[in-house]
Amino acid sequence: MTEETKHEHAEEGFEHQDLSAQGVFAFIASLIVGGIIVYFVIWGLYHFLEARQRQHQPELSPLVKQVETDTRIVSPGEVEKFPQPRLERNERTEIKDFRLTEEQTLNSYGWVDEKAGVVRIPIDRAMELLAQRGLPTTPKAGTVPQSEVNVASQAAERSDTSGKSAQPKSQPPK
Repeated sequence: MTEETKHEHAEEGFEHQDLSAQGVFAFIASLIVGGIIVYFVIWGLYHFLEARQRQHQPELSPLVKQVETDTRIVSPGEVEKFPQPRLERNERTEIKDFRLTEEQTLNSYGWVDEKAGVVRIPIDRAMELLAQRGLPTTPKAGTVPQSEVNVASQAAERSDTSGKSAQPKSQPPK
């Protein structure tokens, strides 16, 4: 072997500068102590600010009714006093009832506005009618919109079997 490829180590073994267990435990202990100190500092700051807020509260008017009960608990009769929308008391049953009502509305006949003559029809029937009749279209730009007079005159021209051509209509000046 040449000297270039020869890899001898004079001293084999391990690294003598590893972290000691004592250093790791000291770091963990200082981290815990620091966390506890931060907790108590924030707790004290919170209580200090809360006491300061209470001192700076304006005095209540003697006309204000003092409520001694817990206002977070609401009886069922008091719920009706609040305007819509209200918080849900039982989400599952309320959403089930809402979806059932919507499903019945979408799949039944009924009046939307009886005075105006507006009705609702089931979705399936509406899709059948749409497939039969097609979507309503708007006239193209520059064309005369259809009116009852135009439709009637065009139908009369098509049904004329006398062989005489209809007299041409005079075009309006442009």
